[in-house]
Amino acid sequence: MTIRQRIFNVIDEENKETSLSRTFDFFIIGMITLNVVAIILESFESISRTYKQELYYFEIFSVAVFTVEYLLRILTADLKYPNKTIFGATTSFITSPLALVDFFAILPTYLPLFIPIDLRFIRILRLLRITRLFKINRYSKSLKLIGDVFKEKRSDLGITAFVTFILLVIASTLMYHIEGQEQPQAFPNIVASFWWAVATLTTVGYGDVYPITAWGKFISGIIALLGIGLVALPTGILSSAFIEKINNKKTENNCKTCPTCGQEIKEKN
Repeated sequence: MTIRQRIFNVIDEENKETSLSRTFDFFIIGMITLNVVAIILESFESISRTYKQELYYFEIFSVAVFTVEYLLRILTADLKYPNKTIFGATTSFITSPLALVDFFAILPTYLPLFIPIDLRFIRILRLLRITRLFKINRYSKSLKLIGDVFKEKRSDLGITAFVTFILLVIASTLMYHIEGQEQPQAFPNIVASFWWAVATLTTVGYGDVYPITAWGKFISGIIALLGIGLVALPTGILSSAFIEKINNKKTENNCKTCPTCGQEIKEKN
């Protein structure tokens, strides 16, 4: 077994048969968790001022660890995509969602070294550090399950989102024409009326913008009732998909292969 193959067996999220690979996972998860804690602590001015140097050194160490991990994954990309050329495998990995998360997790530290940018942009750029939290998706089966469910149901969710958008446009247009003359500050145009439509359709109802005419209140009530059912649609789609996924995994775990004929044998619970 080559060194690259050994490295791949350790860092690949699909291969967790050795204690070394599991130790690597726990180490990276620990680093991600500590980074999120450090970002939160930096928001306290007293802590940030007192432990500025310690937080800085920890940031450098974290970036070094995440950079090495990112480079090792690029180095072993052809083992992850064995049916592609080295260039194709590397491109596929670099453009994958998890690899982009890895890249943006280290970008805030390196970018100011190569491009002169002002302090305001650096502050905005440092917000990208929170993307390190999404790196844990690679090592969590629960988050993988969530990602698989969203991926499988993206067309259904897309249809729901499209219907919701149409309803928002209709509601904001109606409310602009009904309430616009009575409340020109609250409903000055259709775009501004979108805020009322979103708050009403999601049944949040902040109360900062509300209709005062009879027709406006009538329309608002209908939109709120439609919102109760419409907002529940994605919940139903996702919950049914989760149950289906979990049942499929239980079925797979209860199946064993007969050593003689090779057929699957289901265990009785």
